[in-house]
Amino acid sequence: MKIVHLITGLERGGAEAVLARLLTHTDRGRFPSLVVSMTDLGSHGAGLRAAGIPVETLGMRRGRPSVGGLVRLIGLLRRERPALLLTWLYHADLAGLIATRFVPGIPLVWNLRCSAMDLPQYSRQVTLVRRMLAGLSRMPAAVAANSEAGRAYHQGLGYAPRRWVSLPNGFDTELFRPDDGKRAACRRQLGVADAAPLIGMVARADPMKDHATFFAAATRIAAALPEARFLLVGSGTDSLVAPPALAGRLRALGERDDIPGILSALDLAMLTSFGEGFPNVVGEAMASGVPVVATDVGDTAAIVGATGAVAPVGDAAGLAAAAVRLLTEDENARRARSVAARRRIVENYSIAAMVGRYAVLYDELGRA
Repeated sequence: MKIVHLITGLERGGAEAVLARLLTHTDRGRFPSLVVSMTDLGSHGAGLRAAGIPVETLGMRRGRPSVGGLVRLIGLLRRERPALLLTWLYHADLAGLIATRFVPGIPLVWNLRCSAMDLPQYSRQVTLVRRMLAGLSRMPAAVAANSEAGRAYHQGLGYAPRRWVSLPNGFDTELFRPDDGKRAACRRQLGVADAAPLIGMVARADPMKDHATFFAAATRIAAALPEARFLLVGSGTDSLVAPPALAGRLRALGERDDIPGILSALDLAMLTSFGEGFPNVVGEAMASGVPVVATDVGDTAAIVGATGAVAPVGDAAGLAAAAVRLLTEDENARRARSVAARRRIVENYSIAAMVGRYAVLYDELGRA
């Protein structure tokens, strides 16, 4: 039962990471997969190919679908005749819908990966595409969402599919786990003393991630805990301008490929975004034994539970207060919180559970 996954691109990002994680753990004998990037190969595409998973590219410019790219997609679907086409992200949803009109008989599933988006910070094209998708949402065989918040948000936009499917993210808890050796090595590399509280955010520079709120919260934390240090990781973060109050206290590393080690070095992970559905970095940090303080976005509160804390979107003061409270707990309480955070991911959001949910979807909706 061949599955084709169509995604807008394969650069580093949450949806891209989940797709790579899913396919490298899926039984390829039962569900052989082909990944199609609307743009180029990207960093995840190279990794998928190295793992033996075929990847094809359509050569479109990001945010600018082309007739030529759609023609190539239609030809690919006619050649492959997959049992199911699963599309990731809005532009891929629209492209997949158009292509399957020309290649009938292939079940189509849209895979939603976000909840609320502050659309004025994005192009008008994104607004138009999403409005079109809401009106066309009964045409796919199903619409999947990785969070209940994302599902509710899209229903409010007018999405009314024939069937909703829940596909929460899953995490590799062997890759993301507490590691004292990696913690010590990373801190030495960063020049951070072992006793200094280290607060980090792993998120690309993007309006949705709201780094301004992170800077505001970090400034408050630094005032309360002068020994605290801060870390930003993600594409474009090394070009962000931090406030003077964080001078000498904050490192911005840009894009990195050693995220498991970096997370092991943290005492607290923070996320200040406003449009996530099921944030990968929350699960990855918790699996690494790192408590999380985040904005109450998507399903974050349900994921974190009592192991960390959430605050309203944009509430720098609330995020800072929660961070200071967690960082100043006694050693036994901090150790117990770390253990509880990891246990919550292991028990509720394993990669095996995620792969199993996708397998059920393929069996139920795939064309034999």
